[in-house]
Amino acid sequence: MEAFRSGSDVLFILLGAIMVLAMHSGFAFLEVGTVRKKNQVNALVKIICDFSISTIAYFFIGYGVAYGMGFMQGAETLVEKNGYELVKFFFLLTFAAAIPAIISGGIAERAKFYPQLAASAVLVGFIYPFFEGIAWNGNFGIQEWLKMQFGAAFHDFAGSVVVHAMGGWLALVAVILLGARHGRYGKNGEVFAHPPSSIPFLALGAWILTVGWFGFNVMSAQKIDAVSGLVALNSLMAMVGGVLAALAAGRNDPGFVHNGPLAGLVAICAGSDVMHPIGALVTGAVAGGLFVVTFMLTQNRWKIDDVLGVWPLHGLCGAWGGIAAGIFGLQVFGGVGGVSFMSQLAGTAMGVGIALIGGFVVYGMFKAAVGIRLTREQEFEGADLAIHKISSEAGYDK
Repeated sequence: MEAFRSGSDVLFILLGAIMVLAMHSGFAFLEVGTVRKKNQVNALVKIICDFSISTIAYFFIGYGVAYGMGFMQGAETLVEKNGYELVKFFFLLTFAAAIPAIISGGIAERAKFYPQLAASAVLVGFIYPFFEGIAWNGNFGIQEWLKMQFGAAFHDFAGSVVVHAMGGWLALVAVILLGARHGRYGKNGEVFAHPPSSIPFLALGAWILTVGWFGFNVMSAQKIDAVSGLVALNSLMAMVGGVLAALAAGRNDPGFVHNGPLAGLVAICAGSDVMHPIGALVTGAVAGGLFVVTFMLTQNRWKIDDVLGVWPLHGLCGAWGGIAAGIFGLQVFGGVGGVSFMSQLAGTAMGVGIALIGGFVVYGMFKAAVGIRLTREQEFEGADLAIHKISSEAGYDK
C-alpha cells in the first residue's frame, strides 16, 4: 500500500508538472500574437531558452536556496519513494521558470537576447527562490513570526504572490530600465499604437494558459490525498469572473477579453483552497477589471511600455490575489478560515519589495555591464532578423 500511495503521488504531481510545462507554450503564443510580426521568432526562442536556462539554475542553485536540498547524491538515493522528490522538483521548476516567461512579455521587441538569458539564470537561481523559501518552506522564521503576531502565517496556496506578483514586479523594473520602444510615444505626449500581429495566436496562447492553470492550481496540493475539488471550482469561477469583467471594462476588445481569464486565475492562486466559490468569482472579476484599467493607465497615461501588460496582469492582480485570500478566505465571508488579513498584507508587501530590490540589482547590473537593449537599427529591423537571422514566414517562394 505504501508503494502504491507513493507511486500515485508521483503520477499526480508529474501530471501537474506536465500541465504547467505546457503552459509555457501558452506564454510563447500569447507573446507571438501580441508583438509585431518582425518579433515573433524571438518570442518563441526566448520562452524555450528561458525555460532551459531556468532548469539549470534551479537544479544547481535555486532549489537548494528555497528548500535546503540538492541532487548531488547517487541516483539510487534519488529514486526513493518512486522518485517523488525528483518530480516535485520538476513541478516547482515549472513555477520558477514562469518568472522569466512573465518578464519576457513586458520587455518584448527591444531587449538583448543573451543578457536577458543571463538575467533569467540569476533571478531563478537566487531572487525567486529566496522568497519562495520564505513563503513555502518557512525559511528565516518569518512565517512563524507572522503566525505569532496575527494568528496565521502568510497563505499562498498556488503562487499569486510567490510566482505572479514576483514576476510582474520584476518585469516592471526591467521595462523601466529598458525604456519604451522607439516610435511608441511622441515628443509632445502622443501615443502611437503598435497593434497585435495575430489575435488568433494571442487567443491560442490564452487558452493554453487557461487550461494548464488547472494543473497549476489543483496540483499545488502536491499529494493525491490532499487534492481538493474546491480549488478546481474556485479556479473556474475566478476565470469566468475575469473574462466577464474584462469584456465589460474593455468594451469587447479581444485582447482584454483573452487576458481576462488569466487575470482571474492569477488572483485566485493564493486563496483557491480557502475561498467560497462566490468569493472566488468576486476575486476574479475584480482582477479582470483591475487589469483593463491599469493596462490603459500604464500604456497611455504613465507611458510605461509594458508590451503584454505583465505588470498589471501578474504584478497587480497577483498582489490583489494575495490580499483577497485574507478577505474571502475568512469564515465571515464564507471561507474556510485559517488566514489573516494582516499576514496576507505583510507577505504580499514582502514579495513585492524583494522583487523590486532584486530586479533593480540584477537588471541594473547587466545594464551597466553589457547593456540590455538592442540598438535603434536592430529594433527597427526587428529582433527576428537582428538576433536570429530569420523571419517568421518566408517573404516569397522560389
